[in-house]
Amino acid sequence: MPGYGYASAPKTKVASWTALIHKFLLGRATLARVYVLIDARHGIKDTDLDVLKTLDKSAVSYQVVLTKADQVKPAELQATITETIAALAKHPAAFPEILVTSSRSGDGMPELRAAMVRLLEERTS
Repeated sequence: MPGYGYASAPKTKVASWTALIHKFLLGRATLARVYVLIDARHGIKDTDLDVLKTLDKSAVSYQVVLTKADQVKPAELQATITETIAALAKHPAAFPEILVTSSRSGDGMPELRAAMVRLLEERTS
């Protein structure tokens, strides 16, 4: 899905995408899990919180994936992980495990794929 937060597009288009995402997620309790991508350089922003609230309201399980982890110093990354875990504790539909990835280095990608495979195996067994 296109970004609902920062995107290189006119604000009206981003607002349209955001509304579309919220409408799509409402009433989708049959979704196995939504993976919410959050930039590790910034952590959870207000626009992310809006999506998390929509998912909570819809009872759709979701898991946060911190992206661009290679662009953050290890101490800062750990602080973002800690803050994210604390924030997610307030959200009933949040899956408690956070995944940390970097598309440049490939770090965390095998773990993300494995998490998806486990989820699918759980749902089919």
